[in-house]
Amino acid sequence: MDWNAATAWWVTAGVLVAAELATGTFYLLMLALGAAAGAVAAHAGVPLTWQIATAAVVGAAAVVVWHLHRSRQPAAEPASTNRDVNLDVGGTVQVPAWGADGLARIPYRGSHWEARHVGSGPLLPGLHVIRAVDGNCLLLERAPH
Repeated sequence: MDWNAATAWWVTAGVLVAAELATGTFYLLMLALGAAAGAVAAHAGVPLTWQIATAAVVGAAAVVVWHLHRSRQPAAEPASTNRDVNLDVGGTVQVPAWGADGLARIPYRGSHWEARHVGSGPLLPGLHVIRAVDGNCLLLERAPH
């Protein structure tokens, strides 16, 4: 089997994509773009030195652009308060009574959960909103009236 430079670049790009799929490191896809640019340069008949330079410049530029894009994104919420991760956050529960220790045992989703008040104000029974989940403890705040 006779490989030319373009084939080597495409195989390199494929290996980088496979490595990204195995590791979840999105930056490897940016390097795969650089390898694809090297392959296109090889198809165009550019000398090997310029193929390498093209792959390096495109790959590095893609990494920098992706890094800048990621750094401008807001930080993700912790999993305990993130509604995208924990579907209980934002739900409502009925608290029949609070204990002297500031905890309550409430029925929720077919079992009894421990609940702790994290809002301001007095501990009153009634409707509360789940603000976070800490292990098997629901962190509650009184629902707005």
